[in-house]
Amino acid sequence: MTSTDIQLLATALVSVIALVLLIVTRPRLHPLLALLVVSIGAGLATGMPLDKLMQAIVGGAGKTLGAVGLVVALGAMLGKLLADAGVTETLANAILDRASRRMLPWAMAGVAFVIGIPMFFEVGLVVLLPLIFGVARKLEAQREGSGSAYVYVGVPVIAALAAMHGMVPPHPGPLTAIATLKTNVGATMIYGFIAALPAIVLAGPVYGAFIAPRMTVRPDESLVAQYAPAADATQDASRRHLPGLGLGVLTALAPALLMLGHAVGEILLPKGSALLHALAFLGHPVTAMLLGVVLAMVALRPGAPEQMREALGSSLKPIASVLLIIAGGGAFQQVLTDARVGDAIVHMSQQLALSPLLLGWLISMLLSVSTGSATVGIVGAAGLLAPLGAADPTLNLPLLALSIGCGSLFFNYANHAGFWLVKESFGMSMGEATKTISVVQSIVAVVGLVMVLLLNLLPPLG
Repeated sequence: MTSTDIQLLATALVSVIALVLLIVTRPRLHPLLALLVVSIGAGLATGMPLDKLMQAIVGGAGKTLGAVGLVVALGAMLGKLLADAGVTETLANAILDRASRRMLPWAMAGVAFVIGIPMFFEVGLVVLLPLIFGVARKLEAQREGSGSAYVYVGVPVIAALAAMHGMVPPHPGPLTAIATLKTNVGATMIYGFIAALPAIVLAGPVYGAFIAPRMTVRPDESLVAQYAPAADATQDASRRHLPGLGLGVLTALAPALLMLGHAVGEILLPKGSALLHALAFLGHPVTAMLLGVVLAMVALRPGAPEQMREALGSSLKPIASVLLIIAGGGAFQQVLTDARVGDAIVHMSQQLALSPLLLGWLISMLLSVSTGSATVGIVGAAGLLAPLGAADPTLNLPLLALSIGCGSLFFNYANHAGFWLVKESFGMSMGEATKTISVVQSIVAVVGLVMVLLLNLLPPLG
């Protein structure tokens, strides 16, 4: 390691600490302002030219909004339509009728496990927020248990979505590692499912049951009312004619099914196939969410056209702050990436004499934590270890790809877009968000690594 590497690592550490202090202590800045201030400070401290620094901030914010913003906005619209039509209440009633309070987290984890196969973490969370809020509101009305009902049913969803996002193809992270290491998609997927199950159980229902009684988290009432309106006498009587469970489930899962179709097509169809191109278009998150909104408008008809237009417009107001904070997180991430903090992490890790599986997890974890991007962690770790994988025929490459994916999940914090999405959606403080998404993803990452090391003791697949 060089003195420059040490300076970059110190700058990244100080930046994250400063970000937290600006938000939780005086002057208690809005997270967007704190992110922008820290981004500029980190860029200046690393010697970035001023024009390059501003390009990184603007480009990082724009890139993040481009990848996440449209999907979050369309998800909010879909959630509003589902709530107004009564789908959210129908699903919440079905889960509550069929599952005891103790089994609710397991049911929620199961739903998120399926949804999370084709969906990005942020997309899956947006799609499932109406269900989370609907079930939690029902629990509150029943006055069962103590603590936060939203954490109780939300943590299992976060755990399942995170595990799927980092461990199982066709998510971009695992697919990138597979392509770089030139290994097998099918074997990696099987290993990923095996490793994900215990990780979801421990980080989801088990940890959720432990932490929920110790928290009082409740989202902003306007957001709860949007996704899960209360059934009281002030509501229009016709609103109480709830749609059938089958139609409600189909409408809610339509985007997930389109994305899953694309995922299956990527595995089964040749790359040049016209059908694969069509599935790729229909399964793109923006296209899938847009079609989901249109389907909900046509199939559910939650109101007259003018009412639906007003409802869709109102659905965007509660998420405006969330989108801007996510954009700020993207700016911070891009500054750290352009300052080459990742290279400093790689140089440090090269001096460690570790098992390739453990080294892949560690490099991916350090890169992800420092840059705020799981993709950066996976790309960096896979690129570094690709020559080793090619030279060592005894190395289980699917497990190496899985190990790298698990490492990228560790300690999702203030420079990750997903952290801010969870924090703002659930109305959490920084500490509360750390106890939920940061700890949950850390448990998933560590359990995933343990499973990788255990699976490495068995004969390789194929």
